[in-house]
Amino acid sequence: MNPDLIRKFKAAFDARERQKQQQSSNDRRVQEATRDAFIWVTEHTQTSNDHWFEENRPSPYEPFPKVPYFRAIFEFMDAERIVWFEKSRDMMLSWACVGYLTLNVMKVPQRTALFQTQKETKVIQLVNYAKCLYRRQSPELQAAFPLRKHIDTQSALELHFANGSSIIGIPGGADQIRSYHPWAYLNDESSFQPDAGLCYDEALSAVKGKIIFNSSANPGWYSEARRDIIRSQEE
Repeated sequence: MNPDLIRKFKAAFDARERQKQQQSSNDRRVQEATRDAFIWVTEHTQTSNDHWFEENRPSPYEPFPKVPYFRAIFEFMDAERIVWFEKSRDMMLSWACVGYLTLNVMKVPQRTALFQTQKETKVIQLVNYAKCLYRRQSPELQAAFPLRKHIDTQSALELHFANGSSIIGIPGGADQIRSYHPWAYLNDESSFQPDAGLCYDEALSAVKGKIIFNSSANPGWYSEARRDIIRSQEE
């Protein structure tokens, strides 16, 4: 056989082998980076903080702090279908809930996570949390989990992935849930939603996966329902 032709075949074969090895290495890095929510949010993406300057932080963008309660929160959300949190503002629980759900819909095809708060402006903020976490991960991870279309052209209330999964924000109201059948539902600041109880009832019917209620303290249905749950567990 022509020596030049042999050299060309060998060069092409070697190039394909290097490409396979590189792809295998990339796949391992992606799998490790997204192995669980704690690893992803503390090592491979970043939150945004509007008060970074006043708080003497080095940047508006930082990973989640590696504090043990975040690992416990993510393990709890993994283990339970229905989760109830009562938070304080400095715990970053809304960020944690959004991070957990964003990673899941990013990785698993055909999953929808529904976010709901009392006002549309607040639910846009939650969707922006998800968009921030997506933007602040590496180009390699973005390439591994592409969007349906560029993030800047997507609705303020939506984040759609190429795998068919979506994050959708809706304002308060039990009637807002009925047209959806999502894998997950996050109700944020539930204590400040007058019909949070009705939203919970609708979520039980519509949602097949995770149901997460998360709120700072305030009198009302959510506070009373949580006390009833705690009391029944103690009994």
